[in-house]
Amino acid sequence: MDAQTPSPEPVPFRAPDGSFGGMPSHLVASVIAAASDVALVVDEAGVIRDMAIGSPELAEDGAAEWLGRRWEETVLPDSRHKVAELLADPAPGPAGPWRQLNQKTARGEIPMRFLAVSAGPGRGTIAVGRDDRAAAALQQRLIQAQQAIERERLRARQTESRYRLLFGLSREPVLVLDASARTILEANPAAERLLGRSDLVGRQIASLVEPGDRETLLGFLGALGATDDAPPARVRIAGSNAEVRISGTLFRQGGTAYLLLRFGDVGSSEADLETVLERVPDPFVVTDGALRIVDANGAFLELVGHARREDVAGLPLARFVGRPGIDANVLASQLAEHGAVRNLATIVRPRFGEPVDVEISAVLVDEHRGKVGGFTLRPRITDRARITAEMASPRSVEELTELVGRMTLKDIVRESTDLIERLCIEAALKCADNNRASAAEILGLSRQGLYLKLHRHGLARDPDGEGPKS
Repeated sequence: MDAQTPSPEPVPFRAPDGSFGGMPSHLVASVIAAASDVALVVDEAGVIRDMAIGSPELAEDGAAEWLGRRWEETVLPDSRHKVAELLADPAPGPAGPWRQLNQKTARGEIPMRFLAVSAGPGRGTIAVGRDDRAAAALQQRLIQAQQAIERERLRARQTESRYRLLFGLSREPVLVLDASARTILEANPAAERLLGRSDLVGRQIASLVEPGDRETLLGFLGALGATDDAPPARVRIAGSNAEVRISGTLFRQGGTAYLLLRFGDVGSSEADLETVLERVPDPFVVTDGALRIVDANGAFLELVGHARREDVAGLPLARFVGRPGIDANVLASQLAEHGAVRNLATIVRPRFGEPVDVEISAVLVDEHRGKVGGFTLRPRITDRARITAEMASPRSVEELTELVGRMTLKDIVRESTDLIERLCIEAALKCADNNRASAAEILGLSRQGLYLKLHRHGLARDPDGEGPKS
């Protein structure tokens, strides 16, 4: 039905004269005051001659100041014509219209609804009012909520439009699956071209590969649901027997699990290079132009103490490599100036444990997507490790054992101590670039003590460009 159903009319008392005849005026006044937030008695000239305030809020707002004033003077200008209409045509009973008025108080305007009822010939009008602030606040919140919903809907539509655009323009074949049913929910044009079908939506993913590879595919899909770092799988496309490389990830939305699958060409050099770098025993890292980690192989993850690539992706390389504020700046400047660095001695600061001495070789190249950096890290034998290795070598042991029988044990121990002391002094001078003062600090000796030991071991030469520096 096009016509709206009319609202039911108010039902008045059937016998008011019998029910309320002779009722005391103070009782009638109490009933009117209790049934309204404010009740006004307005004479024929529009002046408020009496009033009752049933709402504590209105009493605190100063509504009592309306008494003795013309009603139209107590409202805002936009409500004065409504007051005139209520007084000009008061309702004979409760069936009259309620009008929205904005009353003025000392604390500001108050939205109210009034019903004007005639008190009889020559007796003026009784106006019953209700405070509408709670309803107005609720209506305002409703409007704000509706506006917020509309903004979210607009944002969601814009996001979906961008997603659809990127999904459709992507050159990489991509499928979105229902994780439980293994059915295709979305497929971009690149996937349709790769799989040779335009009716992929709704199909089982297993039906698109050769029967002999379906078990491999299902095992890969199951691994995606159990871990975020499942290795890619290789399957053959049904009908064409072309081999493809599938990688993917699991995500949840609205309480439902989905799988995002990406397809790559197994025969491409990029895929082969990625596989080779993953199996390289030395740690390898790929960064962007700002030296933030984009990808890393398993050896690097093991070195820094992380389990997944996602844990390090996006972090600056300086978070793990180099002494803070020193090596990172040197590495960045060398790459910016020369484009490559070879065998730079530095350290790696793993998540747990002590720093590891490494040598790093790096290259920074420009691609169509921006600058890309590649870094190889190899363990470095420090001077202390080299000295320890030399002392533990079979040659040194043989030299010491040859002294047995020709010297006492006490003398052999002294010779060993002298050898260790000489090697330590030589290592300290090397670290200090032959600066004797710095070498003394490294060894915890005074400068005079170091000079005495240099003379004893025949290492004291005049600083003529070849000997130790003062």
